[in-house]
Amino acid sequence: MAAVEIREYREGDGPTVRELFTLGMSEHVPTSFVYVLKQPLSQMFLACTFCALLASSKSFLLPVLAVTLLLAAARQLLVHKFNGYIDTCCAADLAHISDIYMSPPNACFWVAVCEGRLLGMVSCLPSLSHPDCLELKRMSVRRGFRRTGMAKKLCRTVAEFARARGYAGVVLVTSVVQTDAQKLYEGLGYSKVREFVESDIGAKLMNFSIFEYRLDLVQK
Repeated sequence: MAAVEIREYREGDGPTVRELFTLGMSEHVPTSFVYVLKQPLSQMFLACTFCALLASSKSFLLPVLAVTLLLAAARQLLVHKFNGYIDTCCAADLAHISDIYMSPPNACFWVAVCEGRLLGMVSCLPSLSHPDCLELKRMSVRRGFRRTGMAKKLCRTVAEFARARGYAGVVLVTSVVQTDAQKLYEGLGYSKVREFVESDIGAKLMNFSIFEYRLDLVQK
């Protein structure tokens, strides 16, 4: 693989950045669906539906069809939620990168470019919940170019930026299904400092946890 250049965002990068974000988020649908299916509440609901229909209809085909339709509906609902989140982000900060990330002195947005192709991205902003930290956001590397060290390079760029501006650390959030991201951050020295479930009723029912990580840049 040719050398990768990490550079600051340019105005013409916008469409590719949004495409990269969309593709990266969409990849989490299958793993999220499997996670949901493994939850005791989901398994109990499907089992009860199957047994009730089997007992009432005396037919094996009806409960099988019903459970299949429920699974298809659940997956479509998950796709809808992910698409809603993607659309929201693409219409919010990812539509105004220059104003939100490039204008303020303590924020920035970088892209990873190799042979003219934009293959990765990352950004940071001052953390609202940790005034002494920057928050790493919008981390993504195009599929097929992962495990090449690109993600580590992007993360280290954020850490160097935060250190140069006197911040004590970098924080980020990731989800329970993003296991590769968790391994990446832990390998770079991040520690899990908090686990929580968002207020969304679906997230609470499925115990869809969010993890907060922190990288300390100064010794305590």
